[in-house]
Amino acid sequence: MIELLQLTNDPALAKRCDAIAGMRLFIDLERDGKAERQAGRSTFISDHQVADIAPVKAVLSRHQLMVRLNPLNAGTAGELDEVIAAGADLLMLPMFSSAGELREFSALVAGRRPIIPLVETAAALHSAPQWIATPGLHEVFVGLNDLHIDLGCRFMFEPLAQGLLEPVAQLARSHGLRFGFGGIARLDEGMVPGRDVLAEHLRLGSQAVILSRTFREAAGGAPLEEQVQALRAVEAALATRGPAQVEADRVRIASAVGQVAARMEAAK
Repeated sequence: MIELLQLTNDPALAKRCDAIAGMRLFIDLERDGKAERQAGRSTFISDHQVADIAPVKAVLSRHQLMVRLNPLNAGTAGELDEVIAAGADLLMLPMFSSAGELREFSALVAGRRPIIPLVETAAALHSAPQWIATPGLHEVFVGLNDLHIDLGCRFMFEPLAQGLLEPVAQLARSHGLRFGFGGIARLDEGMVPGRDVLAEHLRLGSQAVILSRTFREAAGGAPLEEQVQALRAVEAALATRGPAQVEADRVRIASAVGQVAARMEAAK
């Protein structure tokens, strides 16, 4: 079962998610440089605060709470102390570029919580063999929004279609680490439908994906619980595919991603 990451600072929603199997709650404190990097794109800039951690943690009885911090900076040590004291179970480091940065973060954490490096730069992606053995890692997560920008791609799923995630996925597995990537829209929504994104997660052995805001924000739509149930049914069906069908789906989805990217380029 792929773990579904729900971004929220709302204790009521967090409590509902805690009752659903295979979820992880996610508070996002990252703001440093994000608006500038993603300027002109319809991406979400979080307004979460350290003060949101404890109320969300208090309603969880079965699932973990992950907190994404700001990129490594002079204030990281203090930020770590705050979020750990508030109840974070997992710590995510965004926008690192080198093994040295990740090792520095690991030294600051000092084994107090498991670490999830968020691979969002070309340098981090290509240097994975140098940082994969950093002490304290729990999971490697690839963030497609910032990564595709840094790679000069037009569409966020191009790195996936180009086969750039396979090496880091294999490397994570070889070191006994979990692997996850990107976000997923509802099953039949998105420029690449959620069911196709889910197929690629299964092909790569992914164990984590961030749910799109549409799972909880669609006016008049099905409740989150029903949408997750539908996603799980598709996940189970996709898991029965044989190797030939998995490869045929990979080729089809890569072609669809290429077509979207070409349309985006033509529309410039």
